Amino acid sequence: MRKCVLFNDNWQFAAQKLSLDAPDDCFVPVTLPHSNKLFDHHNVDNAAYQFISTYRKKFHWHPSPEDDNALVFLDFDGVMLACDVYLNGRFLHQHLGGYAPFSVDITHQLQEGENRVTLHVDSRERKDIPPYGHLVDYLTFGGVYRDVHLRQVNVSHIDNIFVQTTNVMQHPRLTAEIRLSHLQPDLTLQASVLDSNGQEVASLQQTVESQTNRLEWPDLPPVTLWSLDTPTLYTLQVTLWENGRLLDTLSTRFGFRQAEFRADGRFYLNDQPLPLFGLNRHQTYPYIGAAAPARLQRQDADILKHELACNIVRTSHYPQSPHFLDRCDEIGLLVFEELTGWQHVGDEKWQALCLEELETLITRDRNHPSIILWGVRVNESGDNDVFYTRTNALAHQLDPIRQTGGVRDFLGSSFLEDVYTHNDFSMGVRTPTEQPHLITEFAGHMFPTKIWDHEERLIDHALLHAKIHNLQLGHAQIAGAIGWCAFDYATHIEFGSGDRICYHGVMDIFRQPKWAAYFYQSQQDPAQKIVLQAATHWTMGDRSGGGNNPLTVFSNCDEVEIIIGDINVGRFQPNFEQYPNLPHPPFTIDGLNAYSAWGQAKFYNLRLVGYLNGQPVAEQQIASSRLPKRLELTADADQLYANGADMTRLLFRITDEFGNPLPYAIKVVTFELEGEAELIGENPFPLVGGQAALYLKAGHKPGPVIVRAYAPELPGAEVSVQIVPASG
Repeated sequence: MRKCVLFNDNWQFAAQKLSLDAPDDCFVPVTLPHSNKLFDHHNVDNAAYQFISTYRKKFHWHPSPEDDNALVFLDFDGVMLACDVYLNGRFLHQHLGGYAPFSVDITHQLQEGENRVTLHVDSRERKDIPPYGHLVDYLTFGGVYRDVHLRQVNVSHIDNIFVQTTNVMQHPRLTAEIRLSHLQPDLTLQASVLDSNGQEVASLQQTVESQTNRLEWPDLPPVTLWSLDTPTLYTLQVTLWENGRLLDTLSTRFGFRQAEFRADGRFYLNDQPLPLFGLNRHQTYPYIGAAAPARLQRQDADILKHELACNIVRTSHYPQSPHFLDRCDEIGLLVFEELTGWQHVGDEKWQALCLEELETLITRDRNHPSIILWGVRVNESGDNDVFYTRTNALAHQLDPIRQTGGVRDFLGSSFLEDVYTHNDFSMGVRTPTEQPHLITEFAGHMFPTKIWDHEERLIDHALLHAKIHNLQLGHAQIAGAIGWCAFDYATHIEFGSGDRICYHGVMDIFRQPKWAAYFYQSQQDPAQKIVLQAATHWTMGDRSGGGNNPLTVFSNCDEVEIIIGDINVGRFQPNFEQYPNLPHPPFTIDGLNAYSAWGQAKFYNLRLVGYLNGQPVAEQQIASSRLPKRLELTADADQLYANGADMTRLLFRITDEFGNPLPYAIKVVTFELEGEAELIGENPFPLVGGQAALYLKAGHKPGPVIVRAYAPELPGAEVSVQIVPASG
């Protein structure tokens, strides 16, 4: 029988390459996922993570008689950037590449009693391993930064399940290819289709005839389609039997859905045209690099779907965490997943690594209903017809259902894929030359914007995203647009601002909103969430020439009422004239300078009221004093698991009396921690921009944790989080 356990606990780490027999006192204890170095949230020097480190774990193995015919593997979800694996002093495997999972057979080197696995992890930016070879506009960081599992299976076991659903709009059909690891006589496969409640809706049994077996359900009972609003997931559970003896069980989730880019230029989900509206996502975080546990990975998907109202995300520019993709399946967020790289294609060995990784990522991820497109071209690289003919052919061989795209930053490129995916930095929308056509980046480096930038830049940044989405939604030949990007990120000095951050996000590096984020939020149906946000600091001196005219408001309300002090300025409608194709255009309100401090004896508070169908449904107030009144501290989660790895974000902000962050209230914030947990981040924190975050990392003991925050001249704040048993 299959046994698979999480193998993240009780590792030892040394920030150097040590001998296999190095004493324990050379190491420090760590829990995976793990970054080989922690950083401040900016001014990250990429040279600081470029070293060879050593990870070691001791574990006991006591096989039973039923384990005589078993194989044992270590499954690594991701190690950055290269890894040599040893067991009990013997070299077993070398893996090159930081984004693809890999497995190591440790069966024949296992010994009864204590065993010792050792990893030498090379996190240098090696030119022989993608994405490197030339400059790269992101950081890879280092370490064993994703999960590790210990897996035991029978010699004859299920190696992979590939589920394909077809004809879902008329008469749904289900086909599954089951690949076995080892053939022997008298093997039988049984497979059950389970609905979202775990109830069996179909099953079959089939004798094994080859290493790859095709199971088919031509007649299924009615099924519920996977869609953005109802992301219904089914499970295919497959068991392998030998003469009535159970050898193995493996399950995978999938969805019944039809996703297709068509020659008319549109994307269709379940036969309905769906304009694609999204953002790119880097997998990196402040402080911890890429070593984010499941909770933070899943939260990024939630932010994109629920806070930013996106219906698609591009995994720029590499395969991403299984936890992130699982969450996209669960909440109905479409995914464009691509292979690793950035503008550079290396030699034959480099290309072979790319092809190997492409095969691994498609084999790993092709059952995700959220994934609608494979990226088979290195981002923004030049034409390479020989290489990209191979990547396209491999993708279609491994997954005949999904289409391929290949991201370039110029028109007129060789079109070898199914979808012409294009980074358009024209500050407009260029007329496509090929169909179907998807814009995969815009804005970004054309308009880097910091949360503390002057008001005009923050507004123009938001309106640039509004402009491009308005244009793409009105262009019949464009299937959609994916903006660059969701979150600010650390990068190499060749690309970043003075503190080595790319300020391209509609949110900052802590996943807190800039005004551009409110534009994205405002495009959702108000039945899901009502959005009302004025894009102003409500000061007299933050714009060239002074004043607040025009006032931009991002909202999905029908009308917005403006009240200054006791003066009712009036009700205003969305700017459909300038943004006719957006579901909810920004509000552009002129004439407010007549009510400014220059025209009155006093500068009054601003009040906005949002209306739907004539009824007030939302309100925002902004204090005219802009003086700091509150220090706010909140946690995204009120519980963490006591596994030594679980984390939640601790958001802190300095605000006016109405809760609006004050980007110019520069103060040092200090934190105190009480309980079995750890604060990850700068403490004290020199806050610039009015908002930031730390992470709270659980220890291994259950119990309450209290975090307190203090800033000069402001009341303190505190938040409580309960650490619960990991099994809970």
